[in-house]
Order: sequence, then structure tokens, then C-alpha cells
Amino acid sequence: MEHLAQHFFTYFDLRRAQRPDEIDVALRLRYAVYCEELGYEDKHAFPDGRERDGYDERAAHCYLLHKQTGRAAGCFRLILSPDGKAPLPFEQVCQGQFAPGPLAPDTLPRQRYGEISRLAVHGDFRRRAGEQQSPIGVASDADGNPDSRHYPLVAMGLFLGASALALNLGLERVYVMMEPRLARLLRSCGIVFTQVGDVIDYHGRRGPFVITGEALHRNLAASAHELLDDLRERLR
Repeated sequence: MEHLAQHFFTYFDLRRAQRPDEIDVALRLRYAVYCEELGYEDKHAFPDGRERDGYDERAAHCYLLHKQTGRAAGCFRLILSPDGKAPLPFEQVCQGQFAPGPLAPDTLPRQRYGEISRLAVHGDFRRRAGEQQSPIGVASDADGNPDSRHYPLVAMGLFLGASALALNLGLERVYVMMEPRLARLLRSCGIVFTQVGDVIDYHGRRGPFVITGEALHRNLAASAHELLDDLRERLR
């Protein structure tokens, strides 16, 4: 974790995708990972090679540029509900079944939270044993050994990038559907998500998790804080 920001920006740069050609970069990467590699989505539904859905129009998109090759190494989107009326995907998938408590989504207006979605890392950056079966490269031994050495720099950059974007947009918390083993692995890196509902069968065993801005700042190591601050500045 020492000199994390310097190491990260030696190899990668986080880009906010706003123009159609920039958003295409993220959509094509999603197609490669979610349709061609993992088969989560039907590739025949996207003959133009761009995986998309109705949430993209109200999402902020980012991709991670690999400086040496000029290729997109990873991407994510942050889905918003500007009018507060349109539910986010995790709310519909979980059918409103959330654990009661201060972090349940119904305790905050939708305009004040978002959902991290369509996290994907290109297959060329998921080459270690066990990583190929995960869209963001979580090694298969992560359940038994949640150690940051098994967590690729690109995936950590995506989660911190999503957090940076959420903070820049003034959101108080973000939700994500993910595997419990990924949540444990992120915790070992100081990115502490809290589970707010049951694990269900959703492209594997996944559950709803949330992180607040306060929890993010409280738990991050100093080097990760530096990377987060640099990512926020770049996304401005």
C-alpha cells in the first residue's frame, strides 16, 4: 500500500466518459467481459458489440486507461436517481427486502445515494489463477485468504474511483451488489462495505452492500487516502 497513488498512476489513468465515443469504450468493455467472457448477458442481444441497458442514460460512466497500451483496463458506472422516484437496480433485484437499520435505502432520499454497477476488468488484466471467473478479478482463494496481495491494483482503482466520483457528486452513500468474499477482500484494503440484505442468486451469490463517505474516510489507510484524493481531482 505504500506509495499507492504513485504506483497506480504510473500504469493507469481514470477517465470520466461523457462524450459518446468515450462511453463506447466502457460499453464495448462491458460486452467483452459480461457477454463474451462470462456469459452473464446474451451477446446476441447486442449485435453492435456494446452491452447496454436502460440505466445507462441516468448513470455516470468511467473507464480506466492502461497508459502503456492505450487500452481500457476496466470500467464502472454510477447509477443515479435525479428525481428521487426511479428506483436503482439493486432495489428491484432485492425486492425491497433489506435489513432494518440506519443504512437501509429507505432511510435516505434517492437523490442522495447511488449504485455502483457494471464493474468490469478486461480479461488481459485477470490472468492469475481463479481470476478469470470474476468480472473484476477476484481470485478463487479469496474466501480462505482475504489478503490485499490477491486484489489487483486495477480493481482497487475502480472501487476508489467510484467512491471519488460519488463524493464529487455530493452523494452520502453508494450501494453495490457483490459477493461477500469481495466485501471481505475490500475490507482488507480499508474499503469497508456493510451488508444490508440477504445474499441471493444474482450472477452468482451476491448481496446488497453499502459504504458511506464517513466510513470510507475513517477506514482508508493514508496511502489509499492519497489515491482517493488524486482520483477526485482528476475526475473534476
